[in-house]
Amino acid sequence: MGKIALIGAMDSEIAYYLSEMKGTRTESVYGFTFHHGNLWNTPVVVCKTGVGKVNAAICTQILVERFHVELIIFTGVAGALHPDLEIGDIVISSECQYHDMDASPVGFPKGTIPFQDTSIFPAEQKLIQLAVKAGKQIEGVKVLTGKVLSGDQFISNVDIVKSLYEELSGVCVEMEGAAVAHVAFLTGIPYVVIRSMSDRADHSAHVNFYEFEKLAAARSCEMVRFMLANL
Repeated sequence: MGKIALIGAMDSEIAYYLSEMKGTRTESVYGFTFHHGNLWNTPVVVCKTGVGKVNAAICTQILVERFHVELIIFTGVAGALHPDLEIGDIVISSECQYHDMDASPVGFPKGTIPFQDTSIFPAEQKLIQLAVKAGKQIEGVKVLTGKVLSGDQFISNVDIVKSLYEELSGVCVEMEGAAVAHVAFLTGIPYVVIRSMSDRADHSAHVNFYEFEKLAAARSCEMVRFMLANL
Protein backbone atom coordinates (compact mmCIF):
# COMPACT_ATOMS: atom_id res chain seq x y z
CA MET A 1 0.00 0.00 0.00
CA GLY A 2 1.28 3.45 -0.94
CA LYS A 3 0.80 6.71 0.85
CA ILE A 4 -2.55 7.25 2.60
CA ALA A 5 -4.30 10.61 2.94
CA LEU A 6 -5.94 11.44 6.27
CA ILE A 7 -8.14 14.51 6.05
CA GLY A 8 -10.18 16.63 8.42
CA ALA A 9 -11.87 19.97 7.93
CA MET A 10 -10.68 21.61 11.15
CA ASP A 11 -7.50 21.70 13.26
CA SER A 12 -9.14 19.64 16.00
CA GLU A 13 -9.94 16.87 13.51
CA ILE A 14 -6.30 16.28 12.59
CA ALA A 15 -4.56 17.22 15.86
CA TYR A 16 -4.40 13.65 17.19
CA TYR A 17 -2.84 12.39 13.97
CA LEU A 18 -0.18 15.10 14.04
CA SER A 19 0.68 14.37 17.68
CA GLU A 20 1.34 10.70 16.83
CA MET A 21 3.22 11.17 13.55
CA LYS A 22 6.96 10.50 13.20
CA GLY A 23 9.46 12.09 10.83
CA THR A 24 7.07 14.85 9.93
CA ARG A 25 7.81 17.45 7.28
CA THR A 26 5.37 20.04 6.05
CA GLU A 27 4.69 21.43 2.61
CA SER A 28 2.42 24.29 1.59
CA VAL A 29 0.47 24.24 -1.67
CA TYR A 30 -2.05 26.94 -2.59
CA GLY A 31 -2.36 27.87 1.06
CA PHE A 32 -3.02 24.31 2.29
CA THR A 33 -0.48 22.70 4.63
CA PHE A 34 0.34 19.04 4.04
CA HIS A 35 2.07 17.01 6.77
CA HIS A 36 4.13 14.09 5.45
CA GLY A 37 5.38 11.37 7.77
CA ASN A 38 4.71 7.99 9.32
CA LEU A 39 1.73 7.22 11.50
CA TRP A 40 1.85 3.88 13.29
CA ASN A 41 4.40 2.64 10.72
CA THR A 42 2.27 3.72 7.76
CA PRO A 43 3.32 6.48 5.31
CA VAL A 44 0.65 9.19 5.39
CA VAL A 45 -0.16 12.71 4.33
CA VAL A 46 -2.32 14.58 6.83
CA CYS A 47 -4.06 17.83 5.97
CA LYS A 48 -6.79 20.22 7.03
CA THR A 49 -9.08 21.10 4.15
CA GLY A 50 -10.82 23.98 5.83
CA VAL A 51 -14.61 24.18 5.84
CA GLY A 52 -16.74 23.77 2.73
CA LYS A 53 -16.93 21.90 -0.54
CA VAL A 54 -14.50 23.93 -2.64
CA ASN A 55 -11.75 23.81 -0.03
CA ALA A 56 -12.25 20.05 0.31
CA ALA A 57 -12.17 19.47 -3.45
CA ILE A 58 -9.00 21.53 -4.03
CA CYS A 59 -7.22 19.83 -1.16
CA THR A 60 -8.19 16.36 -2.37
CA GLN A 61 -7.09 17.10 -5.92
CA ILE A 62 -3.65 18.18 -4.65
CA LEU A 63 -3.37 14.97 -2.62
CA VAL A 64 -4.13 12.87 -5.69
CA GLU A 65 -2.24 14.74 -8.39
CA ARG A 66 0.83 16.05 -6.57
CA PHE A 67 1.30 13.59 -3.73
CA HIS A 68 -0.05 10.47 -5.47
CA VAL A 69 -2.01 9.14 -2.50
CA GLU A 70 -3.60 5.75 -3.06
CA LEU A 71 -6.34 5.90 -0.46
CA ILE A 72 -8.30 8.65 1.30
CA ILE A 73 -9.87 8.59 4.77
CA PHE A 74 -11.86 11.65 5.83
CA THR A 75 -12.83 11.96 9.49
CA GLY A 76 -14.77 14.57 11.40
CA VAL A 77 -18.08 15.54 12.91
CA ALA A 78 -21.54 15.77 11.37
CA GLY A 79 -25.18 16.37 12.17
CA ALA A 80 -27.43 13.34 12.50
CA LEU A 81 -30.33 12.93 10.08
CA HIS A 82 -31.31 9.32 10.75
CA PRO A 83 -33.73 9.22 13.70
CA ASP A 84 -31.91 6.31 15.34
CA LEU A 85 -28.66 8.27 15.66
CA GLU A 86 -27.64 9.93 18.91
CA ILE A 87 -24.79 12.28 19.70
CA GLY A 88 -21.58 10.23 19.73
CA ASP A 89 -22.76 7.63 17.23
CA ILE A 90 -20.73 7.01 14.08
CA VAL A 91 -21.66 7.04 10.41
CA ILE A 92 -19.58 5.31 7.74
CA SER A 93 -20.24 6.53 4.21
CA SER A 94 -21.70 4.03 1.77
CA GLU A 95 -21.86 6.95 -0.67
CA CYS A 96 -21.90 10.74 -0.72
CA GLN A 97 -24.10 13.32 -2.43
CA TYR A 98 -24.54 17.10 -2.47
CA HIS A 99 -27.78 18.21 -0.82
CA ASP A 100 -27.48 21.83 -1.96
CA MET A 101 -27.27 20.95 -5.67
CA ASP A 102 -30.77 21.91 -6.77
CA ALA A 103 -31.75 22.35 -10.41
CA SER A 104 -35.30 21.16 -9.78
CA PRO A 105 -36.89 24.29 -11.33
CA VAL A 106 -35.60 23.09 -14.73
CA GLY A 107 -36.57 19.45 -14.25
CA PHE A 108 -33.67 17.76 -12.46
CA PRO A 109 -34.29 15.91 -9.19
CA LYS A 110 -32.83 17.65 -6.15
CA GLY A 111 -29.27 16.48 -5.54
CA THR A 112 -28.69 15.68 -9.21
CA ILE A 113 -25.80 17.41 -10.98
CA PRO A 114 -27.21 18.44 -14.38
CA PHE A 115 -25.73 16.74 -17.45
CA GLN A 116 -23.37 14.57 -15.39
CA ASP A 117 -23.56 10.78 -15.40
CA THR A 118 -23.09 10.41 -11.67
CA SER A 119 -24.35 12.53 -8.79
CA ILE A 120 -23.88 9.94 -6.03
CA PHE A 121 -20.31 8.85 -5.31
CA PRO A 122 -19.84 5.39 -3.78
CA ALA A 123 -17.20 4.69 -1.15
CA GLU A 124 -14.79 1.77 -1.39
CA GLN A 125 -16.44 -1.42 -0.07
CA LYS A 126 -13.32 -2.79 1.64
CA LEU A 127 -12.76 0.52 3.41
CA ILE A 128 -16.40 0.62 4.50
CA GLN A 129 -16.13 -2.86 6.01
CA LEU A 130 -12.87 -2.01 7.76
CA ALA A 131 -14.29 1.26 9.13
CA VAL A 132 -17.35 -0.56 10.48
CA LYS A 133 -15.09 -3.04 12.28
CA ALA A 134 -13.06 -0.15 13.68
CA GLY A 135 -16.18 1.64 14.89
CA LYS A 136 -17.42 -1.46 16.65
CA GLN A 137 -14.24 -1.47 18.75
CA ILE A 138 -15.58 1.64 20.51
CA GLU A 139 -17.95 0.81 23.34
CA GLY A 140 -21.28 2.52 23.76
CA VAL A 141 -21.74 3.94 20.27
CA LYS A 142 -23.93 2.91 17.36
CA VAL A 143 -22.29 2.49 13.93
CA LEU A 144 -24.44 3.06 10.86
CA THR A 145 -23.49 2.83 7.20
CA GLY A 146 -25.33 5.11 4.81
CA LYS A 147 -25.38 8.14 2.57
CA VAL A 148 -23.46 11.20 3.74
CA LEU A 149 -24.93 14.47 2.48
CA SER A 150 -22.79 17.58 2.01
CA GLY A 151 -23.53 21.23 1.42
CA ASP A 152 -22.24 24.69 2.23
CA GLN A 153 -24.73 25.10 5.05
CA PHE A 154 -24.74 24.32 8.77
CA ILE A 155 -28.10 22.60 9.16
CA SER A 156 -30.05 23.49 12.31
CA ASN A 157 -33.66 23.36 11.13
CA VAL A 158 -35.81 20.35 11.99
CA ASP A 159 -37.88 20.65 8.81
CA ILE A 160 -34.75 20.57 6.64
CA VAL A 161 -33.48 17.58 8.61
CA LYS A 162 -36.71 15.75 7.86
CA SER A 163 -36.57 16.54 4.14
CA LEU A 164 -32.91 15.54 3.77
CA TYR A 165 -33.64 12.22 5.44
CA GLU A 166 -36.85 11.48 3.56
CA GLU A 167 -36.12 12.96 0.11
CA LEU A 168 -32.39 12.25 -0.26
CA SER A 169 -32.06 9.29 2.16
CA GLY A 170 -29.24 10.99 4.02
CA VAL A 171 -28.01 9.46 7.26
CA CYS A 172 -25.95 12.49 8.31
CA VAL A 173 -25.13 15.95 6.98
CA GLU A 174 -21.85 17.88 6.85
CA MET A 175 -19.93 20.27 4.59
CA GLU A 176 -17.06 18.44 2.83
CA GLY A 177 -17.51 14.69 2.30
CA ALA A 178 -19.23 14.74 -1.09
CA ALA A 179 -16.57 17.05 -2.52
CA VAL A 180 -13.83 14.67 -1.40
CA ALA A 181 -15.86 11.76 -2.78
CA HIS A 182 -16.43 13.55 -6.08
CA VAL A 183 -12.70 14.04 -6.68
CA ALA A 184 -11.92 10.51 -5.48
CA PHE A 185 -14.54 9.08 -7.85
CA LEU A 186 -13.28 10.99 -10.88
CA THR A 187 -9.63 10.13 -10.18
CA GLY A 188 -10.26 6.50 -9.24
CA ILE A 189 -8.95 6.74 -5.68
CA PRO A 190 -10.64 4.61 -2.97
CA TYR A 191 -12.15 6.67 -0.17
CA VAL A 192 -14.31 6.48 2.91
CA VAL A 193 -15.84 9.20 5.09
CA ILE A 194 -16.16 8.58 8.84
CA ARG A 195 -18.35 11.00 10.77
CA SER A 196 -19.09 11.20 14.49
CA MET A 197 -22.44 12.74 15.33
CA SER A 198 -21.80 16.01 17.16
CA ASP A 199 -25.41 17.15 17.07
CA ARG A 200 -28.91 16.29 15.91
CA ALA A 201 -28.79 19.00 13.20
CA ASP A 202 -31.59 20.83 15.02
CA HIS A 203 -31.97 23.99 17.08
CA SER A 204 -29.47 22.68 19.67
CA ALA A 205 -26.77 22.01 17.07
CA HIS A 206 -24.54 24.98 17.88
CA VAL A 207 -24.35 23.96 21.55
CA ASN A 208 -23.58 20.27 21.01
CA PHE A 209 -21.09 20.87 18.20
CA TYR A 210 -18.44 22.57 20.33
CA GLU A 211 -18.94 20.30 23.32
CA PHE A 212 -18.36 17.15 21.32
CA GLU A 213 -15.61 18.17 18.87
CA LYS A 214 -12.56 16.91 20.81
CA LEU A 215 -14.13 13.60 21.85
CA ALA A 216 -15.11 12.91 18.26
CA ALA A 217 -11.56 13.56 17.07
CA ALA A 218 -10.14 11.16 19.67
CA ARG A 219 -12.55 8.41 18.61
CA SER A 220 -11.75 8.96 14.93
CA CYS A 221 -8.06 8.66 15.69
CA GLU A 222 -8.59 5.28 17.37
CA MET A 223 -10.64 4.08 14.42
CA VAL A 224 -7.97 5.12 11.94
CA ARG A 225 -5.30 3.41 14.06
CA PHE A 226 -7.28 0.17 13.79
CA MET A 227 -7.82 0.63 10.06
CA LEU A 228 -4.16 1.29 9.26
CA ALA A 229 -3.15 -1.77 11.27
CA ASN A 230 -5.56 -3.95 9.32
CA LEU A 231 -5.25 -2.69 5.76
